[in-house]
Amino acid sequence: MKFQLLERTPQRGDTGICLRIGKLESPLCRLGTFVVCLATLTPTASHAVDGCTVLLCLAAPSWRSISQCVPPVVQAFRDLARGKPFPTCAMAGAGNSASHTWSSAPSFCPPQYTHEWPGPNRSTYTCDFSGAISVSINGAPFSQTWWSASGDTVTSFSAAAKAQLGSWDTRFDDDYAAWLASQPAPVNAN
Repeated sequence: MKFQLLERTPQRGDTGICLRIGKLESPLCRLGTFVVCLATLTPTASHAVDGCTVLLCLAAPSWRSISQCVPPVVQAFRDLARGKPFPTCAMAGAGNSASHTWSSAPSFCPPQYTHEWPGPNRSTYTCDFSGAISVSINGAPFSQTWWSASGDTVTSFSAAAKAQLGSWDTRFDDDYAAWLASQPAPVNAN
């Protein structure tokens, strides 16, 4: 078979290379057009979550009650559940930051969300939440939002945050109080 390079007037989308084998023209002539069409039909990758928005939202008294906060925070939790890193905020400034830590019961999980499963040799512990995002403002701990892959979250606010906010979502405190009330009374050593 004889291969022959064709000379022809370039058309929109042509790669500039056309190959003829016998009387058949290669589809490479139309490859450029195909690639352009495919690129316009292919969905683009989702944009990364804005770490500054997530930082501000997680420092709010209740991020779920702020409609602009729900999509980026939920996306950040989805990304974390898929193994992606927590978004960063370059404009956070000195002392303002947020970081993610995976839960590890019983050492890094609030007691009200830690469960013990006795085993034949030792107990196994689980946590209701996958991890926590700790927010610091002016270098001091401000809040810690515990999240699960199912979308459940609960936020623990520091005493300084509570004083500054005035009102906040009290679920973490309420759950802790209920857990504490359910614990057996300490045995008096007398």
